[in-house]
Amino acid sequence: MYNKGLFSDWVPKPVQLLIIVLLLIVVMPLGGVYAGNLSFMVSGTGQLTEYFMWANYATTIGMGACMPVVLRFKMRYKVRDKVVLLLVLLGLLSYINGTTMEPVIIIASALVIGFFKMMITIELFLPLMAMMGGRGVFYGVFYTFVLSLTQISGYYAVEVSMLYNWQQFFVIAAILCFVMALICWIFMHNKYFALKVPLHYIDWLSILLFVSTFMFSAYVFSFGKQQDWLNSTRIINASIAAFVSFALLAIRQMTLKRPYLSFKIFKRSNVQNGLFMLFCLGMFLGTASIQNIFSVGVLGYDQLTNAKLNLMMIPGLILAGIVAVYWFKKEKPLKMFIFSGFSAMIGYAIIMYFSMVLEFNYENWYLPMFLKGFGMGSLFISVWYYTLDKLELDDMLAAIGLVLVWRTFLAVGFFSALFSWFQYQFQIESLGNLAVYLDGITLTPQDLSANLKSIQLNAILSANKRIFGYIIIAGFGVLLFVLTHHFGEEKFKYPRFIRLINGKSVIARRRLQERKKLLEEIKDAAGPVV
Repeated sequence: MYNKGLFSDWVPKPVQLLIIVLLLIVVMPLGGVYAGNLSFMVSGTGQLTEYFMWANYATTIGMGACMPVVLRFKMRYKVRDKVVLLLVLLGLLSYINGTTMEPVIIIASALVIGFFKMMITIELFLPLMAMMGGRGVFYGVFYTFVLSLTQISGYYAVEVSMLYNWQQFFVIAAILCFVMALICWIFMHNKYFALKVPLHYIDWLSILLFVSTFMFSAYVFSFGKQQDWLNSTRIINASIAAFVSFALLAIRQMTLKRPYLSFKIFKRSNVQNGLFMLFCLGMFLGTASIQNIFSVGVLGYDQLTNAKLNLMMIPGLILAGIVAVYWFKKEKPLKMFIFSGFSAMIGYAIIMYFSMVLEFNYENWYLPMFLKGFGMGSLFISVWYYTLDKLELDDMLAAIGLVLVWRTFLAVGFFSALFSWFQYQFQIESLGNLAVYLDGITLTPQDLSANLKSIQLNAILSANKRIFGYIIIAGFGVLLFVLTHHFGEEKFKYPRFIRLINGKSVIARRRLQERKKLLEEIKDAAGPVV
């Protein structure tokens, strides 16, 4: 009657693993929009870029909204029925995004895609985590695979859009979803995961408040520059709506017997410090907008060449994954691994600071993008592991939605908007500084018209360089924090007086018991390992 696995008993183990990998390849890159073909969508629909930025944020918000209730959905429906239906719905939504010209429809579709995408993803998380023997090794392999896959899918989104049009990539994604739905219908079992649980315990009003909080915030981050921030009534109203929605969400959780979100884990030291480091990671990831201004606006790269730059991060991502697997298998302290990640990010920022010149060659991108890939991979793995370390599975799932939105949307969206505003202000200031040396004697009207483009490009370079300079200064502050933080280790140790039991200290035995308990919870939720 119950089967905690995913596939029928007659399916060989290698085939099960192959189908899981194929599902990851199809499902993980899915979104309402793709960063690679965003400019093609803007030109094809004639709409503002900000609408599609909003849709991009909406996918992450949908994933975060689904996370607290995924286990309840997992236990409510049969595995095959649920996965097949979700894949069909994802295919239909992708097809809608590829055929509509209305940005509001794309934004709503992106939100629902994120919600459904997380339901399928959780089905794949637990078996893979149980197979790899622990969260650390799983994160090392999983994030390396997913981040590399994201860069590859972004590149092919651009290539398909250039060869055909931007709609074709959505159609291809829809076809792949339908094919995977057919495969899952054939190979997955038609049994329940466990005893059915009712869905009426889900507080849908809390989900609505969660979505409204972050969708209003995403509107502010997306349209802030276009509407001149606090000079716009819409931005002010959206900011107030986001604050009120979050306040109502927090108050409602205190009155529910089964709260949608759990805020108690945010009292823990590792969660607070982990959120701070994820915020700092968002500062470095937010430099993508500055990098695009430099590569496209200054160096004149086309969209396909610009997409190839992201492929240069893959060797760094792979190295970060290899180091992570080794690090967690040897059970080494996280401090130096996190330190190496932030150091790589600062190395990327330093190289970009000194590279803000018109003569920058394409080959010069290899080292900074490698460092950025290593930094991104190592910090995604290590900081995420540290933030959720020693949390019970129920508490983790109840709060992971907020942490996910904080890492992927709030931190990155905040710094992207901030850098965009500073870039514009610094550019104007740079033009003003250049104007001091320009007058009718040193520069005639004929010379001005001939050199206007060069003057504008130099103003952009000056603004970019100044932003990277501030990021480097802040980055060294982050390194100092990492070096002085204890990361869960005791500040004072007295090894001479630690009582030993069977050759192991009491602390070591306690930690071993905690790992075994978590692994048992994961295996119990995952069922048979492929």
